[in-house]
Amino acid sequence: MADSRFYDNRGPFSLADICARVSIAVPDGVDGTEPVADLAGLESAGPSHLTFSVAQEQAAVAASRAGWCFVSRNTHFPGKAGPRLIMCDSVQHAFAVTAALFYREHGSGVWEQSQSIHPTARLEENVRLAPGVVIGPDVEIGAGTRIGPNAAIGRGVMIGRNCEIGSHAGIAFAYLGDEVQVLPGAQIGQPGFGFAGSSTGHLKIPQLGRVIVQDRVEIGAGTTIDRGALADTVIGEGTKIDNLVQIGHNSRIGRHCIVVAQTGISGSCELGDFVVLGGQAGIADHARIGAHARFAARAAAAPGEYPGGEDYGGAPARPMKQWRRELAAVAILAKRRRRNADG
Repeated sequence: MADSRFYDNRGPFSLADICARVSIAVPDGVDGTEPVADLAGLESAGPSHLTFSVAQEQAAVAASRAGWCFVSRNTHFPGKAGPRLIMCDSVQHAFAVTAALFYREHGSGVWEQSQSIHPTARLEENVRLAPGVVIGPDVEIGAGTRIGPNAAIGRGVMIGRNCEIGSHAGIAFAYLGDEVQVLPGAQIGQPGFGFAGSSTGHLKIPQLGRVIVQDRVEIGAGTTIDRGALADTVIGEGTKIDNLVQIGHNSRIGRHCIVVAQTGISGSCELGDFVVLGGQAGIADHARIGAHARFAARAAAAPGEYPGGEDYGGAPARPMKQWRRELAAVAILAKRRRRNADG
């Protein structure tokens, strides 16, 4: 469910209203007058919630406590699912339209205040603000935190104690722990890159999650961390992120990881504790990397599992010893070819 500190729920809406908005029929045997209170993920949804499934997740759907679930017409459920199933041609499109119905203001935050510091913001002692700082409603900032020139802190954001927020940084839809450092120009909590594509174009999928940054994290200059779609994007305690890194929505970074400059982490990735990603590494969506794994510079991880405690290199990434053997074999073949050409 969306956090009420950041998002205003316009519901409830009847199931019939939702189906009409999505241009699908109410399923046979389902009461269209029943109220739908909110949207939620499969695992967190309750009986008054509408959820969705975009993959072959029969077990997860069957175990969900949701009242209703959008599923693709092409999906087969051999057993009785927990929620009542609503078949649709495009689950992503149906969810995008429904989310926009419940949460009309779901962008990067609406600034309507006339004062730089909103009167409902709560700042503890010794908070220091440089010129040009803008702080939205219901923000909470802990003692000893310093915020640099022209930084913008959006509605409901909570920042812990003894943090450093650099100039021109933007923080929205986020909770930051203690002793967090955010270098100049970093953007935390902007909407994830999610669209429902069709023959008529691309419909933006509202991003209704948050970013959770735990204690003693450092976030480099110009780095961007997208908020989740419904769940959270999480940066674990003590993790250090270099400049110009992109972290996609719903990704979960473990504790004490190192992410070097220009690395790109796609949505819904999982990194265990003490993972190291070299410069310009690329991590594809839904990749899961075990604790203490290390990726060489420019390594490219495809979706899938990468056991912890290993070193990886290459594109696609594979264990370092294998990658080096392959590079050596290619070099030997190239030398033989040159000799044959010269001979």
